[in-house]
Amino acid sequence: MITMTRYFIIVALFIFQYSTSQTILGKWKTVDDATGEEKSIVEIYKKDGKVFGKIIEIFDASKRDLPCNFCKGDDYNQPVLGLEIIKNMEKVGDAYKKGSITNPEDGKVYDCRLKLDESNSNKLQVRGYVAFFYRTQYWIRAN
Repeated sequence: MITMTRYFIIVALFIFQYSTSQTILGKWKTVDDATGEEKSIVEIYKKDGKVFGKIIEIFDASKRDLPCNFCKGDDYNQPVLGLEIIKNMEKVGDAYKKGSITNPEDGKVYDCRLKLDESNSNKLQVRGYVAFFYRTQYWIRAN
């Protein structure tokens, strides 16, 4: 009887882990594509049927209290910690598109595509676009 209970618990945990790792929702470590440095944690969540993401942790203590001096509109001068940098993403096929991502370091806003890596669902491809030019980062799922 105990063995059967353990079996069901293990199966349930496996199913839970598999199902939660197949979505972009959750917490992600941002990684600088040029230096490989882990910079922050962004929480990606659904709101009103669309996907958003906000910075919930900044690893460099000297940057935790900085405002977004270069941001425009409602984001201008708001604290970077807590800033919603991913906005209005919609599911299109196997990716999320039609929204934007803001770089809080320079305030620039880019069209965005979010997509789980095909070989590793704990890796998120984050691509920002301006016309035909793009930059891609890979974020790692935070546990």
